[in-house]
Amino acid sequence: MTDINKTIQKWHASFKKGTDFDSWGQLVEAIDEYQILARHLQKEVQSTANSSELSEDQKKTIGKIATCLELRSTALQTTQSHEEFKLEDVKTLEPILKNILSYNKDFPFDVQPVPIRKILAPGEEENLEFEEEEEGGAGAGTPDLFTTRVPGAVEGTLLPRLPSEPGMALLTIKIEKIGLKDAGQCIDPYVTVSIKDTNGVDLTPVQDTPVATRKEDTYVHFAVDVEIQKHIEKLPKGAAIFFEFKHYKPKKKFTSTKCFAFMEMDEIKAGEIVIELYKKPTDFKRKKLHLLTKKPLYLHLHQTLHKE
Repeated sequence: MTDINKTIQKWHASFKKGTDFDSWGQLVEAIDEYQILARHLQKEVQSTANSSELSEDQKKTIGKIATCLELRSTALQTTQSHEEFKLEDVKTLEPILKNILSYNKDFPFDVQPVPIRKILAPGEEENLEFEEEEEGGAGAGTPDLFTTRVPGAVEGTLLPRLPSEPGMALLTIKIEKIGLKDAGQCIDPYVTVSIKDTNGVDLTPVQDTPVATRKEDTYVHFAVDVEIQKHIEKLPKGAAIFFEFKHYKPKKKFTSTKCFAFMEMDEIKAGEIVIELYKKPTDFKRKKLHLLTKKPLYLHLHQTLHKE
């Protein structure tokens, strides 16, 4: 079996895994699998003619399949849009992917290949290259759920504070700084803030900070306020606030998550808090956690509670 046939076989297995999860209602797992496969396909699209065994037309079709996987992933992540791109639509792509070397018909959906510069899906960097940078390196991000960010955009996607409600508290988290041994080498660093339930499902809109402009010694400084988009009393038991530190990797042309941290509900209290950093991929279910480093480097936050 040729290398490209083996690759297509792996793609097909991943595709089947994703649609199986989707049909079983395991949406978090389906989203991860779709995102991972989309990045695999996109990597093939970006490969040079000399390094790829696919024709330009075949690569264009592969790119369109990646777009469809992104569309289904987005539909699963936003409760209002489950029907925008259906599971049945995804399944029509299976024979196209499986037989990409001989497929010569029009693509069934009016879509275009995904842009080159994208955020990685959970676990995807390990699956693509099996590469690890010392003490965690750069790794997997999470797909945007409520907002679309162009990686490296300096302004971020922060939202204003919610209106107050009698007897209920709102939380402002100031991200002061993050300690990293190679802080000065991070390009366009920013933090993605999200709140997940115990299954890793978003409870509020995801927000990105503006890109940090100050780096010194072993710190990237942010000094930016993030307004949590839900009253604290309305957050379910077991929820957690996640902070994913992301930076741009020019050689690979993508934005990647270097490490992450999280804060659980019993840690919400006014004042300063310092939380530990964990290796990627981001584990929203908090079951397989590995510290980024043994060095005393942390994420520094300051919490303010607003209550009428």
